[in-house]
Amino acid sequence: MAAVSRRAFIGGGVLAGVGLAVGLPFALEGTGRHSTGEQLRSTARLPRSFTLPLRLPPTLRPSSTEEGVDRYMMTTRGATAHILPGLTTPILGFEGVFPGPTIESRRGRPVAVRHRNRLPIPIVVHLHGGHTPHESDGYPTDDIYPQDMTYLHRHQGMTGMDGHAPMPAGDVSHGERVYRYPMQQRAAMLWYHDHRMDFTGPSVWRGLAGLHIVRDDEEDALGLPRGRYELPLVLTDRAFDADGSLLYPSVDATLVNTPGVTDPYVAGVLGDVMLVNGVPWPFADVDRATYRLRFLNACNARRLRLRLDPEPHDGLLQIGTEGGLLAAPLQHDSFELAPAQRLDALVDFSRFPVGALVTLYDDFADGRMHQIMRFRVGERVGPRFTAPATLSTIEPLDPTKATVTRTFRFQRGSVGHRDGWIINEEPFSPTSVAARPKLGDIEIWQLFADFHHPVHVHLDPFQVVGRGIYGPGPFDAGWKDTIDLSPGEQARIAVRFRDHPGRFVFHCHNLEHEDMAMMANFVTA
Repeated sequence: MAAVSRRAFIGGGVLAGVGLAVGLPFALEGTGRHSTGEQLRSTARLPRSFTLPLRLPPTLRPSSTEEGVDRYMMTTRGATAHILPGLTTPILGFEGVFPGPTIESRRGRPVAVRHRNRLPIPIVVHLHGGHTPHESDGYPTDDIYPQDMTYLHRHQGMTGMDGHAPMPAGDVSHGERVYRYPMQQRAAMLWYHDHRMDFTGPSVWRGLAGLHIVRDDEEDALGLPRGRYELPLVLTDRAFDADGSLLYPSVDATLVNTPGVTDPYVAGVLGDVMLVNGVPWPFADVDRATYRLRFLNACNARRLRLRLDPEPHDGLLQIGTEGGLLAAPLQHDSFELAPAQRLDALVDFSRFPVGALVTLYDDFADGRMHQIMRFRVGERVGPRFTAPATLSTIEPLDPTKATVTRTFRFQRGSVGHRDGWIINEEPFSPTSVAARPKLGDIEIWQLFADFHHPVHVHLDPFQVVGRGIYGPGPFDAGWKDTIDLSPGEQARIAVRFRDHPGRFVFHCHNLEHEDMAMMANFVTA
C-alpha cells in the first residue's frame, strides 16, 4: 500500500502497547484530562511572565475588490521573528510573520487568495472551518511546489520510500495557487494553516498559521464589542534553543524527505513556552469595559483549560464556538479547548477596580505553563455590553432523521510493519475512502478514542449528540468543527454536508497523530 511507504519512519515497536499500563514511552502530561505528548525543554533564556506587551496580528488588505470578489495576495517565505528578548527566531511565515496576517471577510462575498510559495518545501493551505469546494479545501496532496522547479528533480522519489510505489500526486501547482472561498457560511473565527501531508506538525510549529474572521449581518445586529474591544488570541506552545531558534524533533529537519518526529514524541509535541499571538506570556492593558476575547488553541498537541483569576462576575461568558454564535450565552468558570478549537467569550473588565491584575491560567498545566497572559485594568472607561438571552437561531440536526450511522475508531495500530495512529485499522491513503455521504443527508458518526484525539471534520460543521450514555458535554454547544475525545471515550455527532461534491478528509488534530496516518477520506455527492 502506498500509505505504508509514507509512514515507514515511525520507530519500530515504539507504540508497542495500548496505554501507560503496557509501557508506552510517553505520558499524559500531568494528571486527569490533560495532553497526550512529550514536552520539549527550552535552552534559551526566557523572559519573565507578563513583561512583554500583547501584539495583534496585522490585518491583510485585499489587492482588489472588483467584480464583487475580495482578492488577496499572500507570500509564504522564510523570515526572522523577534519572540524572545535579544534573540531572533527563524520562522516559516505567511507574509513572513507569525501568526500570519488576519483576513476579514463577509458572509456571501467571495474571497480569492493567491498563495505564492517562496519556501524550499511544498505547502498546502487549508482554511480550517471553511465551507469550501474540494479544489480549494487544501487537500493534503494538493501541493504548491516551490517556485524553484529544481525541487521536483531533486526529490522525485520522496514519496516512494522503502521500495513502495510513490503516493499518487494531488492537484499540484508550481509557485502559486489561487484558493477560492464562496463564504456562504455564518460569521465565525476561522483559521488557515499548512496542511501538507505528513508535515503539517513541523510547518505549523514553525509559523504557518493565521486567522480568517468572517462577519455577517446577524452578528453585526447584536452590537458586540469591536475595534479595540475585540481581541483575537492565538495560543501556541513552543520551545526554543539557546540561539532563539525553534526546537522541534523532526526526523528530517529540512522537511523535505523523511516525515515524522523522533521516538519520544510520536504521541505529540508539547512546548514549555506559552505564546499569545507570538508573544511569550504577554500582558494586555484593558479599559474598564466589556471585551470580546476570541481564543484559538493553535497548539500541536496541548489541551488547555482556560480560567481567569480573579474570576469575572459572569465568568467566561461564552457566545460562540468554531461554527459561530451560540443560540444563547453560556457561563463557565473555566473552559476546555483542544487543539484547533475556538472559544468566543465576553469578559466585563468594568467590574474590576483600577489597577486590577487579571491572569489567564491553563489549569491543565503546571509550573510556568500554568500561566498564559495577564490583563491590567486601567482608568479609562469604555462601553459595557450586556449579552441578550438569544444570540442566534441554530437549526438542530435531528438524529432520528439520520440516513446512516457510521463508526470510526481512532487508535494506535499497525502502519505496514510499524506502529502509528490509524482510523478503523487503516492508515491514511489518498486512494482509500472511509465514507460516501450524500449531500443534504443527516448522518450520525460514532467516534471512539483510545487516547486524547481532537477530531476535525472538513467541509461543514457538526453538532454533538452525546458522549457515552449521556448528552453533549459542557463545552459541546453550537456548531463545532472539532470535537475533543478523551481516552476511552465514545461520542456521537450529527453531520450534514452541503453544496460541494468531492473528496475531503477528517482527522485527529493532534498534528503529530495526523502526520502519522490518523486521517481518512470521505467523498460527497
